[in-house]
Amino acid sequence: MKIQLIAAGAIASLALAGCATSPGYSGGGYNNGGYNNGGYNNARCADCGIVTRIDTVASGRTAPSATGAILGGIVGAVAGHEISSHTGGSKGNQNISAAAGAAAGAVAGNKIQQNVTGDSYDIQVRMDDGRVIVVNQKDLGGVRENTYVRVVNGRVVLR
Repeated sequence: MKIQLIAAGAIASLALAGCATSPGYSGGGYNNGGYNNGGYNNARCADCGIVTRIDTVASGRTAPSATGAILGGIVGAVAGHEISSHTGGSKGNQNISAAAGAAAGAVAGNKIQQNVTGDSYDIQVRMDDGRVIVVNQKDLGGVRENTYVRVVNGRVVLR
């Protein structure tokens, strides 16, 4: 019975972790697609442009403010307690593991809720070749209007 509870806790944790998105590219360390430009002028590139407009898009999804933290905390507490009890932990260690799991689960659940219910941004970019594209993404990552950017894998990142 306890193995089933551990498996259910692990599956729930993985499901919550799968809902989180990565913060994306920070723009640092990206050097012209990984190739050295050899000293040539790289002012024009196929995937570069200037941000002309940023619009906030409401997600339309709502949830009570602490829902993600509460659910994440419950899953984390159960998982921490069960893992400690099955690895031979004492009663005190089980309680500490449950508390640590609850804290970690609450943080993860809150972040997941923000990613799901938070607003996104429509970023309009006038590309160097004259095209105008609009990219929707969750975070701006330092991108502002009138900044020179690169569009990489469907995301706008600082150049």
